[in-house]
Amino acid sequence: MDETPQEITTLVGREVYSNNGVFVGEIEDLRLDLDAEVVNGLALGQLNGDLFTDHATGNKGVIIPYRWVRAVGDIVLVNDIVERMKGTDEESELAI
Repeated sequence: MDETPQEITTLVGREVYSNNGVFVGEIEDLRLDLDAEVVNGLALGQLNGDLFTDHATGNKGVIIPYRWVRAVGDIVLVNDIVERMKGTDEESELAI
């Protein structure tokens, strides 16, 4: 197994899917906490219109919390975004 650290820029351009296999969007940028030196959000573009129809996203995209990420590989898997979008407590965490 390759233990070489990857640059965070390698995440840009990767597709994001829910753990149920639903396409969510594509990573366009990252939100960083420079003091803690961690990624704390993924800025997504090219969104799945079916998931974001209730939100007036326009061309802006969304930022999802990095803690929703379940796995990173050739694609990025996140917790079931459909359920998150419908939940009232989590909805405020999406930056549109």
